Amino acid sequence: MIGLNEPYLPTKSPPDFLPGELVHHRRYGYRGVVVAVDTVCKASAKWYQGNQTQPEREQPWYHLLVHGSEQVNYAAQTSLERDTSEEPIDHPLVKVFFHGFEQGRYQRNDVAWPGWE
Repeated sequence: MIGLNEPYLPTKSPPDFLPGELVHHRRYGYRGVVVAVDTVCKASAKWYQGNQTQPEREQPWYHLLVHGSEQVNYAAQTSLERDTSEEPIDHPLVKVFFHGFEQGRYQRNDVAWPGWE
């Protein structure tokens, strides 16, 4: 995971998005904010096979808070694009992981993503 918990390893593809950035899912159309980044898919094989699509596992994957819901999603980099609306995300966990919103980007605090120390 990149950001607070694990240094980025240059042997992997660099992430297009960092914690606090707003994204838009290309296929499903939802907006979200990146909370954490994994350098590769860390989900179980069972979860991955049960997913409607199976984007390449060997790319950055993002933990996202989904706007207008209580949903937290895990999405591949190829499934996302930058959200240019610069509008805040409405999600109950925003205040847990972020301490401010300026110029269309959230400022990440030091609360670790669950399961990571």
